[in-house]
Amino acid sequence: MSTTDVPSVKPPARDERLAQTTAVTRLLRRPEFGALVGAVGVFVLFAIVDKTGQFASLNGLARWSDSASTIGIVAVAVALLMIGGEFDLSAGVMVGTTGLFMGLLVTQAGMLVWPAILLTFLFAGAVGAMNGWLVVKTRLPSFIVTLATFFSLQGINLGVTKVITDTVRVAGIDEGIGFDSARAVFATDLWDPYKFRIAVVWWIVITIVATWVLTRARFGNWITAVGGDANAARNTGVPVARTKIYLFMCTSMSAALVGIMTALRLRSVQAGQGVGEEFTFIIAAVVGGCLLTGGFGSAIGASIGASIIGMAFIGIAFAGWNTDWSFLFLGVILFMAVMVNTIISRRASGGRR
Repeated sequence: MSTTDVPSVKPPARDERLAQTTAVTRLLRRPEFGALVGAVGVFVLFAIVDKTGQFASLNGLARWSDSASTIGIVAVAVALLMIGGEFDLSAGVMVGTTGLFMGLLVTQAGMLVWPAILLTFLFAGAVGAMNGWLVVKTRLPSFIVTLATFFSLQGINLGVTKVITDTVRVAGIDEGIGFDSARAVFATDLWDPYKFRIAVVWWIVITIVATWVLTRARFGNWITAVGGDANAARNTGVPVARTKIYLFMCTSMSAALVGIMTALRLRSVQAGQGVGEEFTFIIAAVVGGCLLTGGFGSAIGASIGASIIGMAFIGIAFAGWNTDWSFLFLGVILFMAVMVNTIISRRASGGRR
C-alpha cells in the first residue's frame, strides 16, 4: 500500500479549559478593573480643576475618604448581597433607624452607651433576618420586600421619635455613660493635623474581611453560587436560604455601624437620617463591577466605587462648581461605569487566550 493510501489522522482538539489566558485578559476579567480605571480618571479630573490646591493633598484625602468611608462600609455589604442575587432598599433608612434606636435607649431609657450599641446591632440583625426570611419564604422580589421595609421604618422613625421626644430628632447622646470610650472606637479623628476619621479604618478592615470571605472562605463560594444559579446551588448542597438571610443580616448590621458612627459623631440623630442613601450604596457596588443579575462582583470594587463617589462629592466643592449638580454627576458616573464594565467584560470574553 502506497503512502498516498494512508488516511490522514487529525490531531485531537485542544480542550479550551486547559488553554492559558494572558495576564491582560485575566486583568480585564477582574470585576473592579473598570472601577479602578474610573477612579484614576476622576482623581486626575478633580486634581486638575481643583481651585483650592487641597484635593490631591493629605488634607483632600482626609476629606474625600471621610465621605467615602461611610458609603463604602455599607456598599461592601450591599455588594455581597448583590453578588448573592438580591437587593436591599432599606439599607439607607436603617442608618437613621439604628441611630435613633441607640439614641433613644441612651437618652430615654437611661441605658449605658455600650449596652445600647450591642442592642442596636442585635436589632439591626433581627431586621435583616426578617427581610431575608420574607424574601426566601414568600419568594417575592427582594426589591419589593425591602421597599416595604424602607417605608415602614421611615414611618416608624418619624412617628415614634415625634411621640417620645416631641421633635424629629434625638439629642443629648453625649450625656450617656460610656459616650467618650464609644466615640473613641467609632467616631474619633486620627493623624493630626489631617484629621482622618476612624471610619476609614473600619472601612478598610471590612473590605479586607469581605474580600477574604469571597475569595477564600466556603461562604464566599456559596454567595457566588447562589447569585449565579440558586437552583443549581441548592442541588449541590448549598444552603441557599441561610446564605441569603445571612447576607441581609450583614447589610442591616453594616448600616447599623454607620448609624452608630453618625450618632456618636454628631451627638444627635435626625428622623430622616440616611433616607436616599440606599441608592448611593447600590451605585457604589454597580460602579465597582457588581452585576444586577448577581453572581459577579467584588468587595474591593464596591470600595473603589465608594471612593469615586467620595471624590466626586468633595471634588465638586473644591472645584467651585455648583453642588446642586452632584447627583447628576453620580448618574453620569453610573451610566459610564456600566458601559465601561460591559465593554471590558465583552473584550475579556473574546480576548486572546
